[in-house]
Amino acid sequence: MSDRFALGATRIFDGDLWHEHTALIVANGHIEALVPAAGVPSDVPVVQTEGILAPGFIDLQVNGGGGVMLNDHPDVGSIRTICAAHARFGTTALLPTLITDTPQVTAAAHAAGIAAAREAVPGFLGLHLEGPHLSLARKGAHDPKLIRPMTDADQAALVALRGQLPVLLTTIAPESAEAARVSVLAQAGIVVSLGHTDATYATALAYGAAGASMATHLFNAMSPLGHREPGLVGAVLDSSMLHAGLIADGIHVDPAAMGVALRAKKGPGRIVLVTDAMATIGTDMTSFTLNGRTIYRRDGSLRLADGTLAGADLDMISAVRFVHGVLGLDLGEALRMASLYPAETVGQAHRLGHLAKGTAADIVALSDGLDVEGVWIAGRPVFGAA
Repeated sequence: MSDRFALGATRIFDGDLWHEHTALIVANGHIEALVPAAGVPSDVPVVQTEGILAPGFIDLQVNGGGGVMLNDHPDVGSIRTICAAHARFGTTALLPTLITDTPQVTAAAHAAGIAAAREAVPGFLGLHLEGPHLSLARKGAHDPKLIRPMTDADQAALVALRGQLPVLLTTIAPESAEAARVSVLAQAGIVVSLGHTDATYATALAYGAAGASMATHLFNAMSPLGHREPGLVGAVLDSSMLHAGLIADGIHVDPAAMGVALRAKKGPGRIVLVTDAMATIGTDMTSFTLNGRTIYRRDGSLRLADGTLAGADLDMISAVRFVHGVLGLDLGEALRMASLYPAETVGQAHRLGHLAKGTAADIVALSDGLDVEGVWIAGRPVFGAA
């Protein structure tokens, strides 16, 4: 495909507004302009699609895909496989996520992320380190033997890693990392997310003031909303400074609770769609292992033998369809939750999450029924229409 071409569709959603009878001109991996369909220069080849063009999806929590888990194979090849597996579902940028593991595996994941950034792996945005600095009381599927407090060495390693990645997000629990450490991490440009914690409302707000800006998988593995102790859920909904990931599969969170949260959430902190996807995405796998434990794929969920949820069997377009079709959310807002809002959450909205002059040509083509018809990353076709 030419380095300069146009994409046309019945409708284009630019991340804010809808456009009809319009085309996107792409040049050298970026959006050059949105122009009337009749105004595309005659020397520019046009790829015409049916349905909708929208900003590519951004997933801030992806444990695996294409049959691999980052924990099991913490190398650049796995990152490439995971990114490719999720691209077919509209995801053009993601954070491969390392679940609590040994120091050796963690170090290997750091090196893999650095290599992926150096090689410009399509779809790689950075890393999400979910643990090991969590609360045992809210461990979820994390191996309790590997959960531990943050040390000076851990803090220094994170700060050093941030300088070599576009984005670094880490999930911590106040029980395992002091607020002063959060301040150091945030000042270094690391996105600190609160999760797997029994933190009180007051503690959550104090950590937000220290620099935490997100909460991991809202409602799951965190102190719930109570009428006398609002917990981390209450802090997320009541505070404008905290974004939050939401696993919109109808299993991790009841649709009624999702609706309440979306109506209650104060901005500019937003609720963003995440998949928490595991190795199963893009495969017909029925089970896999994590930290030596078998996880079973049944009835749309992933669970340990004791029934504990262990990640999600979810892709981003399915999450968009869920909040639009089941919750009745406006389609534009559903698409923002999958693109613009996650870009804002990790400080990348200047180049991702919307389609405007100078932004990355990360684009998804959707049918009117919200099936993925085509995907472009930096202007290069990676799935479907070309």
